[in-house]
Amino acid sequence: MSRLNVLFVYSRNQWRSPTAERICSDDARMNVRSAGTSCSAVRRVSVHNIAWADVIPVMEWDHRARRRSLFPRKIQHSTVRVPDIPNEYQLMDDGLIELLQSSVEASLNELRE
Repeated sequence: MSRLNVLFVYSRNQWRSPTAERICSDDARMNVRSAGTSCSAVRRVSVHNIAWADVIPVMEWDHRARRRSLFPRKIQHSTVRVPDIPNEYQLMDDGLIELLQSSVEASLNELRE
């Protein structure tokens, strides 16, 4: 099975998405990137990133809506997951890592079915 391209998208690309990218970067099942939807994002989501991704986890439902408004034509070509992890964690927080690992595993298992 080929590696999945996973793009973690959250608002500012400051805490949750970089944490997800870091903890998944060594996973042989996927290639990972992260980006944000906000104008103040550390790394802003682009059409190139959306086109590259097979799966796009967004932390909250409003991130999904924001991505849809930024890239309306691209949304139909990628699988979007919403683990609904609140913005209450810092970079590499143990609780955030646990939630992300659980969410990523659930998504990968679902995609394999």
